[in-house]
Amino acid sequence: MNDTTSRPDLPDRLSVNPSNPHYVEEVFEHNIGILLNGKERFDVEEYCISEGWVKIPSPKALDRRGQPLMMTLKGVVEAFYS
Repeated sequence: MNDTTSRPDLPDRLSVNPSNPHYVEEVFEHNIGILLNGKERFDVEEYCISEGWVKIPSPKALDRRGQPLMMTLKGVVEAFYS
């Protein structure tokens, strides 16, 4: 009953952080691609299609727990299975 061609629908909002309420483990069993304004991004931590933003980690800045600070980029967001 495990069909390898069936994939769950991509949610409107998704996060790669398991402690985030928008984390969906079933989606991460497949490769996902994110387009922001027509360019593929490989560093997206969270996205929201309806609100048009993605969050990416800051290259240098860390919070007090040592986690990278998230920067929000706005534009047209598209998610797809690759």
